[in-house]
Amino acid sequence: MYSGSEDGTVKIWDLRAPGCQREYESRAAVNTVVLHPNQTELISGDQNGNIRVWDLTTNSCSCELVPEVDTAVRSLTVMWDGSLVVAANNNGTCYVWRLLRGTQMMTNFEPLHKLQAHDKVVLKCLLSPEYCEPNKYLATTSSDHTVKIWNIFDFSLARTLKGHSRWVWDCVFSVDGAFLVTASSDTTARLWELSTGEAIRVYQGHHKATVCCALHDGTDPSAV
Repeated sequence: MYSGSEDGTVKIWDLRAPGCQREYESRAAVNTVVLHPNQTELISGDQNGNIRVWDLTTNSCSCELVPEVDTAVRSLTVMWDGSLVVAANNNGTCYVWRLLRGTQMMTNFEPLHKLQAHDKVVLKCLLSPEYCEPNKYLATTSSDHTVKIWNIFDFSLARTLKGHSRWVWDCVFSVDGAFLVTASSDTTARLWELSTGEAIRVYQGHHKATVCCALHDGTDPSAV
């Protein structure tokens, strides 16, 4: 298990042992941490705009980059096969890089695209899962109350999901990429059918902002 904190650290925990096993110092509030599919690297983004790759094998920071100085990185997402990484920031911009393996087995970032996804803060970015192939999507949620679905092949806008009345904090794809669940400050979570862009279900019951969501719908749609 890993965690990122406003105290400026990234920690790794062993659920079988007490306390944290490793700690990495980011020197700014950590807003987002993701695990590379190779299972040997963590990628973090912080309030000062830094993106760092933490090599769990060498126990050190192997790469550092700053897409926009002093612009907080709000969210990171890595493609299921480790080929792409996307960082979303407070200016509504998403930076996309190809991830390449260097000669020393370190991950290198090759700039691919700069996407002005929203005019306001992007709160979450998420790449679609493996079983969404051959379609590949990037979902972005924003303080502008919308969710946008982008085609990864040319970064064109596929859908704009409208229905929430306040900030949209989080989203998660179904395993086949046909549906998206979102969570908003309007106290609701919504289930969207991406082929139509319609909200087919609204989940109500919270009395304050709904800020995160998760979905478990199996691991292999072909097994159904």
